[in-house]
Amino acid sequence: MAHTILKIREHPSLKQDAARWFHEKWGIPLKAYLESMEECIGNADAVPQWYIAMDHERIIGGLGVIENDFHDRKDLTPNVCAVYVEDDYRCRGIAGQLLSHACADMADKGISTLYLLTDHTSFYERYGWEFLCMAHGEGEAEPGRMYVHCQK
Repeated sequence: MAHTILKIREHPSLKQDAARWFHEKWGIPLKAYLESMEECIGNADAVPQWYIAMDHERIIGGLGVIENDFHDRKDLTPNVCAVYVEDDYRCRGIAGQLLSHACADMADKGISTLYLLTDHTSFYERYGWEFLCMAHGEGEAEPGRMYVHCQK
Protein backbone atom coordinates (compact mmCIF):
# COMPACT_ATOMS: atom_id res chain seq x y z
CA MET A 1 0.00 0.00 0.00
CA ALA A 2 1.34 3.38 -0.94
CA HIS A 3 0.65 6.19 1.48
CA THR A 4 2.60 9.26 2.48
CA ILE A 5 2.99 10.96 5.85
CA LEU A 6 3.03 14.73 5.58
CA LYS A 7 3.83 17.52 8.02
CA ILE A 8 1.21 20.25 7.85
CA ARG A 9 3.93 22.89 8.38
CA GLU A 10 5.49 21.77 5.08
CA HIS A 11 2.12 21.50 3.29
CA PRO A 12 0.09 24.52 4.42
CA SER A 13 -2.31 24.12 1.50
CA LEU A 14 -3.66 21.01 3.27
CA LYS A 15 -4.47 22.90 6.50
CA GLN A 16 -8.16 23.41 5.78
CA ASP A 17 -8.79 19.81 4.70
CA ALA A 18 -6.76 18.43 7.60
CA ALA A 19 -8.53 20.62 10.17
CA ARG A 20 -11.91 19.56 8.79
CA TRP A 21 -10.88 15.88 8.89
CA PHE A 22 -9.74 16.08 12.54
CA HIS A 23 -12.89 18.02 13.45
CA GLU A 24 -15.08 15.30 11.92
CA LYS A 25 -13.22 12.56 13.81
CA TRP A 26 -13.05 14.17 17.25
CA GLY A 27 -15.79 16.80 17.40
CA ILE A 28 -13.40 19.51 18.61
CA PRO A 29 -14.32 22.86 17.00
CA LEU A 30 -12.89 23.31 13.51
CA LYS A 31 -11.58 26.71 14.55
CA ALA A 32 -9.39 25.14 17.26
CA TYR A 33 -7.70 22.87 14.72
CA LEU A 34 -7.26 25.70 12.24
CA GLU A 35 -5.68 27.96 14.87
CA SER A 36 -3.31 25.23 16.04
CA MET A 37 -2.30 24.36 12.49
CA GLU A 38 -1.81 28.02 11.65
CA GLU A 39 0.49 28.32 14.66
CA CYS A 40 2.37 25.23 13.51
CA ILE A 41 2.88 26.74 10.06
CA GLY A 42 3.67 30.23 11.25
CA ASN A 43 6.57 29.67 13.62
CA ALA A 44 9.67 27.59 14.16
CA ASP A 45 8.68 26.25 17.58
CA ALA A 46 8.40 22.51 17.97
CA VAL A 47 4.87 22.58 19.37
CA PRO A 48 2.21 22.43 18.02
CA GLN A 49 2.72 20.10 15.06
CA TRP A 50 0.27 18.17 12.91
CA TYR A 51 0.80 15.13 10.69
CA ILE A 52 -1.46 13.37 8.22
CA ALA A 53 -1.23 10.11 6.29
CA MET A 54 -2.43 10.42 2.71
CA ASP A 55 -3.47 7.79 0.20
CA HIS A 56 -3.32 9.84 -2.98
CA GLU A 57 -5.77 12.70 -2.25
CA ARG A 58 -7.50 11.07 0.74
CA ILE A 59 -6.54 11.68 4.37
CA ILE A 60 -6.44 8.23 5.95
CA GLY A 61 -4.89 9.03 9.32
CA GLY A 62 -3.39 11.73 11.44
CA LEU A 63 -2.22 13.00 14.79
CA GLY A 64 -1.03 16.16 16.46
CA VAL A 65 1.49 17.21 19.06
CA ILE A 66 0.22 19.91 21.43
CA GLU A 67 1.21 21.23 24.86
CA ASN A 68 -1.59 19.54 26.81
CA ASP A 69 -4.29 17.16 25.64
CA PHE A 70 -6.96 18.46 28.02
CA HIS A 71 -5.86 16.58 31.15
CA ASP A 72 -4.91 17.43 34.73
CA ARG A 73 -1.21 16.57 34.45
CA LYS A 74 0.04 19.91 33.10
CA ASP A 75 3.60 18.86 33.97
CA LEU A 76 3.51 16.09 31.34
CA THR A 77 4.10 17.93 28.09
CA PRO A 78 4.02 17.94 25.10
CA ASN A 79 1.26 15.49 24.22
CA VAL A 80 0.46 13.44 21.16
CA CYS A 81 -3.23 13.93 20.47
CA ALA A 82 -6.04 13.09 18.06
CA VAL A 83 -4.51 9.83 16.84
CA TYR A 84 -6.89 8.37 14.28
CA VAL A 85 -6.77 6.03 11.29
CA GLU A 86 -9.76 5.48 9.03
CA ASP A 87 -11.53 2.17 9.65
CA ASP A 88 -10.75 0.77 6.22
CA TYR A 89 -7.00 1.46 6.71
CA ARG A 90 -6.60 0.02 10.20
CA CYS A 91 -4.35 -2.96 11.01
CA ARG A 92 -1.82 -1.88 8.39
CA GLY A 93 0.68 -0.19 10.69
CA ILE A 94 -0.32 3.35 9.75
CA ALA A 95 -0.81 4.50 13.34
CA GLY A 96 2.62 3.17 14.22
CA GLN A 97 4.16 4.96 11.27
CA LEU A 98 2.47 8.22 12.25
CA LEU A 99 3.66 7.86 15.84
CA SER A 100 7.20 7.03 14.76
CA HIS A 101 7.26 9.94 12.33
CA ALA A 102 6.03 12.42 14.95
CA CYS A 103 8.45 11.15 17.61
CA ALA A 104 11.41 11.40 15.23
CA ASP A 105 10.36 14.86 14.06
CA MET A 106 10.00 16.09 17.63
CA ALA A 107 13.41 14.63 18.52
CA ASP A 108 14.89 16.54 15.58
CA LYS A 109 13.39 19.66 17.15
CA GLY A 110 14.98 18.88 20.53
CA ILE A 111 12.03 17.17 22.22
CA SER A 112 12.79 13.54 22.97
CA THR A 113 9.96 12.81 25.45
CA LEU A 114 6.30 12.84 24.49
CA TYR A 115 3.15 11.94 26.44
CA LEU A 116 -0.20 10.55 25.36
CA LEU A 117 -3.50 10.11 27.22
CA THR A 118 -5.76 7.28 26.07
CA ASP A 119 -8.30 4.71 27.13
CA HIS A 120 -6.52 1.99 25.13
CA THR A 121 -4.86 -0.62 27.32
CA SER A 122 -2.28 -2.26 25.05
CA PHE A 123 -2.24 -0.54 21.66
CA TYR A 124 0.56 1.96 22.24
CA GLU A 125 2.94 -0.51 23.91
CA ARG A 126 3.55 -2.20 20.57
CA TYR A 127 4.98 1.10 19.30
CA GLY A 128 7.43 1.63 22.16
CA TRP A 129 5.22 3.68 24.48
CA GLU A 130 5.26 2.87 28.21
CA PHE A 131 2.44 3.24 30.71
CA LEU A 132 3.33 6.04 33.14
CA CYS A 133 0.32 6.81 35.34
CA MET A 134 -3.39 7.53 35.39
CA ALA A 135 -4.61 11.06 34.61
CA HIS A 136 -8.01 12.71 34.41
CA GLY A 137 -9.10 14.15 31.10
CA GLU A 138 -11.30 17.23 31.20
CA GLY A 139 -14.92 16.21 31.62
CA GLU A 140 -14.06 12.52 32.06
CA ALA A 141 -15.53 10.61 35.02
CA GLU A 142 -12.80 7.97 34.99
CA PRO A 143 -9.07 8.54 34.65
CA GLY A 144 -7.30 7.56 31.46
CA ARG A 145 -3.94 5.94 30.90
CA MET A 146 -0.98 8.27 30.45
CA TYR A 147 1.84 6.91 28.31
CA VAL A 148 5.35 8.21 27.73
CA HIS A 149 7.71 7.75 24.79
CA CYS A 150 11.38 8.66 24.87
CA GLN A 151 13.13 8.88 21.51
CA LYS A 152 16.54 7.29 21.69
